[in-house]
Amino acid sequence: MGLYIFTFIWLALLVPLSAMAAPYAALVMDARSGKVLHARNADTRLHPASLTKMMTLYIAFEAVQNGEISMDTLVKISSHAASEPPSKLGLRAGQKIKLRYLVRAAAVKSANDAATAIGEAIEGSEAAFARRMNRTAKALGMTRTSFRNAHGLTENGHLSTARDMSILGRHVIYDYPMYYNLFSRKTADAGVRQVAHTNRRLLSSYRGADGIKTGYTRAAGFNLVASAERGRERVIATVFGGRSTATRNAKVAELLDLGFKRAPTRVSFRAPRKPPYRGSGKKQTVVAEAPAPVAKPDQGAKSVRVASAAVTRSLRPQARRVQVPDTTLMVAGVQDDIENMLKQVQNVATAAPTQTGVAPAASVKPMVRPANVAVAAAAPRDVATPSRKAEVVTRLSTSGGRHWGINIGRYPSRFAAEKVLLKTALTETATLDGSLRKVIKGKRGFDANFMGLSRDTAELACKRLQARQVTCFMIGPG
Repeated sequence: MGLYIFTFIWLALLVPLSAMAAPYAALVMDARSGKVLHARNADTRLHPASLTKMMTLYIAFEAVQNGEISMDTLVKISSHAASEPPSKLGLRAGQKIKLRYLVRAAAVKSANDAATAIGEAIEGSEAAFARRMNRTAKALGMTRTSFRNAHGLTENGHLSTARDMSILGRHVIYDYPMYYNLFSRKTADAGVRQVAHTNRRLLSSYRGADGIKTGYTRAAGFNLVASAERGRERVIATVFGGRSTATRNAKVAELLDLGFKRAPTRVSFRAPRKPPYRGSGKKQTVVAEAPAPVAKPDQGAKSVRVASAAVTRSLRPQARRVQVPDTTLMVAGVQDDIENMLKQVQNVATAAPTQTGVAPAASVKPMVRPANVAVAAAAPRDVATPSRKAEVVTRLSTSGGRHWGINIGRYPSRFAAEKVLLKTALTETATLDGSLRKVIKGKRGFDANFMGLSRDTAELACKRLQARQVTCFMIGPG
């Protein structure tokens, strides 16, 4: 009789615990080719928890790169964002904080209030941001994912899969490599305080680990998308439904080991196709900028805004979808402040020409807008507006061949220079495709160069890179 009672009590305790256990799913991918090396329940739709923030941050990077918003934009925290449950940064309603600190808090601490504030800053509301998340997911090929919020807390219909989250992680790595280092920071300055990484244990214990994102809710269990790089190999491992942080990390380490064992040392690299930029769905009353003094490149010019209810436009001027060759369609988010900066730099170059045959960083000519790209009306500026005929770059190359190049910096080691060259080539394939990546050793370090370009292509590549705050100068023939 006592045995029956013991068995009944044991079952009564066991069944609720097993019912609470989240389903397990996993996928291992060779990040270089996208080839799946291991999968289990990889297409089962489950709760992603804070893995969701990878998409929130992906869209934030997209918005910054295309000029919708700046990392230095002051974001006003809404009562909705401030009231999000932990994990959180502790933001207060009405508080203003730079976007860069919100991004750090979401990437490193996985702060829910920061994630919601990012979504509201970009799209005006979390609901509108969730719609953009779903559009982006579809464009990335995440076929079994649906988002309902920016942070990943459990909500009806907010679901994804191990396969879809691995796809997203791969895009984060290769589409925005200039921001990927955020996910490997064990601590970060989030403006109001220092925050610690939620995955610092794996980052510290697994050789080559450099990201990406953890997630936990009761419904989801302990989730993780991790990536590690060893030599020429990079592997992504995704786990849903871990029972604890320790067991999840151990499983991910096991899967990463499996990935490195199965991944070939040499493989044909195929970067994921970056989805076309479609801009923000948010509209606002247009504002005209009064003439402003030209500021130094590191200061930024302030302008007085005068409201006008006559016209509406998106948050920042965007390129219309017109039939213009890629070589004449500039980065959509580059604004007048960057144009003025480039004009200033060229004036300096004209006043002090080089005699070495190598053009300095200031040799890049000012960017001009294509004639058939519409621009919001603005008050007259001190700089004369070029005529319509002069707005399209139509001149022929004067290089005499592909004898030009560009330099994107000097680095302490050959490996560091090669890594920067690869990441830059992945983000600027439109102009650097077919160029030769070349590292030149000097007395003070290793120069990272792209060679084998025409003069026009070198100019355009530097313009586009400088628009992304990447240091660049042209190298002339000889």
